[in-house]
Amino acid sequence: MSISVLVADDQAMIRTSLRLILEDEPGITVVAEARDGAEAVALARELRPDVCLIDIRMPRLDGIDVTRALAGPGVADPLRVVIVTTFGLDEYVHGALQAGALGFVLKDGDPTLFTAAVRAASIGDALISPSITRRLLRDLAPAKASAARRPNSPLTERETDVVRAVARGRTNQEIAATLFISVSTVKGHLAAIQNKLGARNRSEITAWAWESHLMPGGADQRDSRR
Repeated sequence: MSISVLVADDQAMIRTSLRLILEDEPGITVVAEARDGAEAVALARELRPDVCLIDIRMPRLDGIDVTRALAGPGVADPLRVVIVTTFGLDEYVHGALQAGALGFVLKDGDPTLFTAAVRAASIGDALISPSITRRLLRDLAPAKASAARRPNSPLTERETDVVRAVARGRTNQEIAATLFISVSTVKGHLAAIQNKLGARNRSEITAWAWESHLMPGGADQRDSRR
């Protein structure tokens, strides 16, 4: 089945470029374009696309407000939102993550990331541009580790490895290959992690990893117990 996508950006050239990039790939169809945040919310609620690709800065409603309206904690049947932004260090992107965004892609990054993020989001997975993960979440996370919420029970060593891999933007398949486990085992770990953290999605796991200082400098460091 084709993945339906709503593209929202206040610049017509950007909307056209995103449509061309997405529809050049098999199995992806752009079903609507929105010129501002209010129109994006209205069209998304009417059409219920599989994925909403939303610019962070738009008239009337910005990307954070759109994300909160479509995927926020109070939404009964949330849609899947991927944020598109030029601002790798913009605090609005961090706000959108907290509002329920599933993924983040930089406009000036590799164009293939747009289609990869859409495909990932359509199955409830996530893809986050690595530079956003490293620069934004590291710099905007609270300075004190105590500010991060505590798990309701301690993470195991393997679950900590999975959290770090998620925070680096790895897919389930990549995590499985790196840790030499099956994809179904990865999914089992993710379910346990989300339950322990009270996290709704991979983006919230990523935020927790940075807030808890599990990602010093973005390096591929392992837990000191290993």
